[in-house]
Amino acid sequence: MAGKTGDGRVQRRIDYSPLASQIRFHKSGARFKGFSGPIGSGKSQALCQEAIKLTYLNPGRLGLIGAPTYPMLRDSTQATMLEILDGNRIPYELNKAENSMVMKDTRARILFRAVDEFERLRGTNLAWFGIDELTYTPEGAWLRLEGRLRDPKAKRLCGFAVWTPKGFDWVFQRFVAAAVEGYEVILAPAFENRFLLERVPDFYERLERSYDEKFYQQEVMGSYLSISEGMVYHAFLREGNVGKAALEETEPLLWALDFNVDPMSSLIAQRDGDRIRVLDEIVIKRASTGEACEEFLERYRGHGAGVVVYGDASGHHWQTSGTTDYRILRTRLREAGIRVGGFKAPVKNPPVRERVALVNAKLRGADGDVHLRIDPKCRELIVDLEQVSYKSGSSVIDKDRDTARSHLSDALGYLIWEEFGVKPRAGEQGKRLL
Repeated sequence: MAGKTGDGRVQRRIDYSPLASQIRFHKSGARFKGFSGPIGSGKSQALCQEAIKLTYLNPGRLGLIGAPTYPMLRDSTQATMLEILDGNRIPYELNKAENSMVMKDTRARILFRAVDEFERLRGTNLAWFGIDELTYTPEGAWLRLEGRLRDPKAKRLCGFAVWTPKGFDWVFQRFVAAAVEGYEVILAPAFENRFLLERVPDFYERLERSYDEKFYQQEVMGSYLSISEGMVYHAFLREGNVGKAALEETEPLLWALDFNVDPMSSLIAQRDGDRIRVLDEIVIKRASTGEACEEFLERYRGHGAGVVVYGDASGHHWQTSGTTDYRILRTRLREAGIRVGGFKAPVKNPPVRERVALVNAKLRGADGDVHLRIDPKCRELIVDLEQVSYKSGSSVIDKDRDTARSHLSDALGYLIWEEFGVKPRAGEQGKRLL
């Protein structure tokens, strides 16, 4: 049923019972917004419903619906759009020759375009645009459309997209890892679509039998992970391991360092029984150990419960200045009046495989429990856990592919090994040498 608002705009009631994540997507006021979810999460429905809404918010204006290829556009995206319009008796005129549509209620016009040849998207001013399966779309196509979102008569300018995760691609970087200003993404969980489960109760069980573990996590669970190479921290999942980590004033800080000049990397955590909370990270390019210590003091000088320091064996090595990294830290912290609860630093680093296995066990144990929580501000550590990989065909961590990677995850590994690893006794009386 159609009607009009007080300002003369047309309203129409649509038979649509959105899921919780779809509601968040439609309510988002971001200029550019995304809906990321696994198969069966209602992505195409959300895309088309958002497009219809924008035709009513922008009467008489031009919008665009795109998909990576023409067959996908025709067989999936456009088919869903026509199904919604016909099912709700919303009047429209479809021009098959131009692959466009006019909404009769508002005279708004929709272009349907494949975006695989994105250079053809130049020269059109849009009030809105929506892209289906964005992870299969070239970044250049999205950027072209961003540049066309400039209709001066539009009431609501908006670019939006839906997709299934596909590793750490440009979509992940732009929307999830370090969202560009003006962007927002809604992450739809698996098992949310009750309508699907009512029709196919064993939907997830059948796919679990058909897919390998990583592909199942990406396509069915909607997780961001690389399925093309061996990831070191395969147990890490943002939805389980990333969340606000509160500082406990009465508990000591656990400061773990990886001694590199560029970048000098360290993280700050606290322990709660068999669980670790990572609160913060310090990453400084071309810095000395002393400069890292000054930054730590700038942030945590007032913490009265003291600090325990962790790191790798290289911190024992003598520098040309006639001292070691650990001696520098000990001196600076005590001069600042910080109570040092100890230095937990091995003379010889633990085996990499055992250290990594212990970190993965804390990220997600065999029982499914999560024992490691990381505050969202620890962006570099999160990227490490998602992207550090083994060299092809080996169990050697690839530190050459990206020199910025592996430092913080190594520091985390040293801390977790010292707290939870099974270690040989050190020194003649079982005491640490530092």
